[in-house]
Amino acid sequence: AALAAQPGEAVIDLCAGAGGKTLALAAAMDNRGTLLACDIDRGRFSKLAPRAYRAGAIVETRLIDGGREAEQLADWTARADAVLIDAPCSGTGTWRRNPEARWRLTPEALARYCRVQQQLLGLGAALVRPGGRLTYVVCSLLDAEGAHAIEAFLSASPGWAATPPGETPGEARGPGIRLDPARTGTDGFFFATLRRL
Repeated sequence: AALAAQPGEAVIDLCAGAGGKTLALAAAMDNRGTLLACDIDRGRFSKLAPRAYRAGAIVETRLIDGGREAEQLADWTARADAVLIDAPCSGTGTWRRNPEARWRLTPEALARYCRVQQQLLGLGAALVRPGGRLTYVVCSLLDAEGAHAIEAFLSASPGWAATPPGETPGEARGPGIRLDPARTGTDGFFFATLRRL
């Protein structure tokens, strides 16, 4: 919903995985426009095409080689109306369902996630046309992966601005919204939508 994909738009799901969000985007677009789903994880991504077929969704898929993302998406530079980045993260927002995960998160792993998130923001930003939008989502409650990640991107990227979210069950957190499990009864998430000026 934060991305607000519309029929007729060119939309990219940059971290599509098995395609749950991709199928939601296809439904919002009413199968009109162009929807490109990308991922670097062959195992998860291989599930997307059969799911899209069963759902009757028209989706272009592109398996990307890690480290060559910009090169392999160069044909989309500044063309997308909207880009969704559901970035790899620590998963702290899912700890109520996976309490053992807290013992696997190290400071080094968190630093790696933060680096990858900034790389994905830069990659996604390059694909958005002027006036287009980028929505960033993580299932994390940590500001390092949420509000601070977006603030760092905005301070390093002139020509971008956060857009105020519509009505949401979450609370404002920096330039985005955080859904807290204790308040919303959902997993924890952070999301922000940015517009290219």
